[in-house]
Amino acid sequence: MNPFTYQRPSAPEAALHAIELSNSKFLGGGTNLIDLMKDRVETPTALIDINHIGLDQITSTAGSTTIGASVRNSDLANHPAIVANYPLLSHALLSGASPQLRNMATTAGNLLQRTRCPYFMDTAFPACNKRQPGSGCAAIQGFNRTHAILGATNEGSANPYTCIATNPSDMNVALYALNATVELHSSKGKRTILARDFHRLPGQTPHVDTILAPDELIVAVTLPAAKFAKNSWYLKVRDRQSYAFALVSVAAGLELDGQAIKSAGLALGGVAPKPWRSLEAEHALTGQPATSETFARAASILLNGAKPFPQNVFKVELAKQSVIRALTLAAKGAQA
Repeated sequence: MNPFTYQRPSAPEAALHAIELSNSKFLGGGTNLIDLMKDRVETPTALIDINHIGLDQITSTAGSTTIGASVRNSDLANHPAIVANYPLLSHALLSGASPQLRNMATTAGNLLQRTRCPYFMDTAFPACNKRQPGSGCAAIQGFNRTHAILGATNEGSANPYTCIATNPSDMNVALYALNATVELHSSKGKRTILARDFHRLPGQTPHVDTILAPDELIVAVTLPAAKFAKNSWYLKVRDRQSYAFALVSVAAGLELDGQAIKSAGLALGGVAPKPWRSLEAEHALTGQPATSETFARAASILLNGAKPFPQNVFKVELAKQSVIRALTLAAKGAQA
């Protein structure tokens, strides 16, 4: 680990002032950043601890719920308002990591969680465009069983694949399906964006994971009025039952009127460089009966354009069947 300085501001304004120093990083729970620093993947020269600037509250109104950036995953997953109104988010969080890590990990840190691609995590592999732009992607010709089948292609480019790593977060998949927004602050002002627009596809800049500017601070995530409290499901398919990243995950929420679908939220994890949401697939569900045929059509739309590699061809059918199952379970009732 490289040497670094440490600061602990007491207000967001002080944190924003501190981040203007070169090569600084905000520190929340540290469950991802410190690992990357130990492996010399991340080498910040200053850490700015944002655990004491008042961003650790969850507040609910009649129309929305706002989650502070420093709220711990375990507190969020077990908060009464989240359990009652957004069980999809609660179950996604409880599917991730271990209890010890959930006690430390934060909302903002989860949004910023970097890929767990082994070629990215291990600096002994020189070819990783996400770690060293222009060096290549070792996963393309190497071990790619767990890698992306969607969103990694630059259509029409002379170099169609620059990175095929996947976003590892469970929370992010649920936030996409719930149509959450993210509030960002900087010394230049504030802006609010949809969660589904926060993460970037690799394109020609695979080392840039999100739209977050270097001098911006994630302040909060806001969930709109609950529509899927009664009918939602988070399904995670993995190689072992606990403490494993998803091969495929599905966040499915349905707003039902009898057996008719009034609206839907649907997102995939484990299959793309960012959580994968298709508004077209959601529109295909809306106004239709909650049947296996309807769910199968939505699954086909969601996986349209999938381009697997030799070791992860199985992910295409696995993802389709997972979507159908998650929607079927959601239609029967939210997870208890």
